[in-house]
Amino acid sequence: MEQTLVDPSKWEQFRAGWELFRDPILCALIAGCVLGFLSVYVVLRRMVFVSAAVTNSAGLGVALAFYSEIHLGMHVEPVLGATLLAVAATLLLMVEPARLRLSRESLLGMAYALTGGAAILVGDRISQEAHDIQGILFGTAVLVTPEQLATVAIVGGLVLFIHLWWYRGLTFASFDRVGASVQGLPVRVLDTVLMVSIGVMVGVSTRALGSLPVFAFSTVSAIAALVLDLRLPWTFLAATLAGGIAGVGGYLFAYFNDFPVGGSQTVVSAVLVGLAMAVRLVRNAVSKPS
Repeated sequence: MEQTLVDPSKWEQFRAGWELFRDPILCALIAGCVLGFLSVYVVLRRMVFVSAAVTNSAGLGVALAFYSEIHLGMHVEPVLGATLLAVAATLLLMVEPARLRLSRESLLGMAYALTGGAAILVGDRISQEAHDIQGILFGTAVLVTPEQLATVAIVGGLVLFIHLWWYRGLTFASFDRVGASVQGLPVRVLDTVLMVSIGVMVGVSTRALGSLPVFAFSTVSAIAALVLDLRLPWTFLAATLAGGIAGVGGYLFAYFNDFPVGGSQTVVSAVLVGLAMAVRLVRNAVSKPS
């Protein structure tokens, strides 16, 4: 009997349960697009490990929020814990490491290891919410709530609005700091806006989707776009689309093939890099003079 790639009954179940799948898909789309846009800064400014440390910090913030409520009787919204720790890590990583007699790589490595290890230790003490900690560490977009979707949508909209509004200044200060300073631009202020916006977006997205796909959206999306060798504005657009496609495509791939969502979104992000490489090879072969 002929087999199809997708079981028709799965499509029927998906259509019938659209209201159940709508929020996680929309959340993945919004987070993927906004983080994809920001990923261009992350990759071109060589801040990939900054993104890794910040996503780990957001996971620790969620773990601490659960710990506070279970063991200390203090109610802290997990998304608030994720955002506060992510922003704190972002601001800490802006400190000039030479003042601490450390290299930037060593500071990043310490932050990544400390926050990741601490999240695991704290998670071990909150057995009542162990499934949530697993979700934060490895991704669980299936558990997105309407409140989480609203938070990601509002924060994502504000971040994207600010970045489009200040696009010229942010790109100038990011990729030509000396020229921006000569032109009188407030480079440090623009740097702070960029880093805080990354921290806040990573924080709210990590709480909703998990640290693994958030790290992929905020790094691999730009790699796929940069492989195409486009002009900078088109690179931002391509990275934004890559993030959105990875978010939605990864969710659908996971659903129809019974795979974990976070891992599927991460793998789809990497597959897009491969497709971008193939497109570039074809384009170079076509444009190459005979």
